[in-house]
Amino acid sequence: MALMPKRVKHRKSQRRRIKGDATRGNRVVHGDFGLQAEQGGWISAATIEAGRIAAQQYLRAEGRLYIRIFPHKPITSIPLETRMGKGKGEPEYWAAVVKPGTVLFEVGGIAEEAARMCFARLAHKMPVRVRFLRRRPM
Repeated sequence: MALMPKRVKHRKSQRRRIKGDATRGNRVVHGDFGLQAEQGGWISAATIEAGRIAAQQYLRAEGRLYIRIFPHKPITSIPLETRMGKGKGEPEYWAAVVKPGTVLFEVGGIAEEAARMCFARLAHKMPVRVRFLRRRPM
């Protein structure tokens, strides 16, 4: 089941530009290791779900996966071979807006080598370039 908001104030939103680096959500908080975006972009709810499944299959019972992004943005599109005009298209899917530096996923309770393997599988599914991150000591 793909992620999406329960209810929204506006059904359609404008595209907007992704400017600057992430100032919030840019460090590992819940787990021991994280997957951080190096590029900005949109990550669809289906892609987040595919990443979750890939990570859960690798982790099996040990360890805990944390998803740090949520798709709040409705992405609209007009059907193919439609003439110009007739307004904005209908919402097609939901996407999470990701700035460079945002931590996408975290994992805890497993060894570093296992976390690297888990995130390597996950990174193949992401549409943005990512890197492995370790939790900073307090």
